[in-house]
Amino acid sequence: MPTNITIQRILVIVLQRIKFIILLTLVCMLSFFLYSKFFITPMYSTSAMLYVQNYNAKSQSNQENGKIFSSDISGSASLAEAYIVFLNNSDSITSLFNDCDVSITNDSFFITVTVSGSDPQTCANVANQICETAGDVFADRFAYGQIGIVRSAKVPDAPYEPNNLKNALIGLVIGLVASVLISILLELIDLTVKPDDDLQEMYDIPIFAEIPDFGN
Repeated sequence: MPTNITIQRILVIVLQRIKFIILLTLVCMLSFFLYSKFFITPMYSTSAMLYVQNYNAKSQSNQENGKIFSSDISGSASLAEAYIVFLNNSDSITSLFNDCDVSITNDSFFITVTVSGSDPQTCANVANQICETAGDVFADRFAYGQIGIVRSAKVPDAPYEPNNLKNALIGLVIGLVASVLISILLELIDLTVKPDDDLQEMYDIPIFAEIPDFGN
């Protein structure tokens, strides 16, 4: 076997071992898919939304011409950002997490409560309970302003992970690369002399004929 490996030689090796490459690739893809489907715990995610206002419903700014001033929006956004700090450090809120992964973020004066976990119903319950308890935390900490629920959390229909198709494709790529590398490695460690090409490269002389083995 010659030690030099060229692109042409690799293509020849791939074609010679194409059945092995296809089989190993399919086995690897199927293994990744089955592992993803039956051994990885599905994770679900849902969210609820709150709003924070730095003024009360009966305040002058909220009644005059039925408009909300830009200063109120800016103030409400600042209040929402400060309020999140209290939510994340409130024992009455953190006690509701129920081993779920909870993220509380704000965009302007809107606060989004995102809950992830292995049970979809639990995720929805935790998100909604946090929103319901959030009003009590607000009342305890702030003497002015108000909070309300924009959207309640719904029970998610499908998990966001694992992505079985994505994992199967990863297995396909890994199987393809591994099978090609194994094929090349097997060819490199194979020291037996092959007819024609190997003899020509070893002795640098052309091969004009081959005597068949009639014993087989």
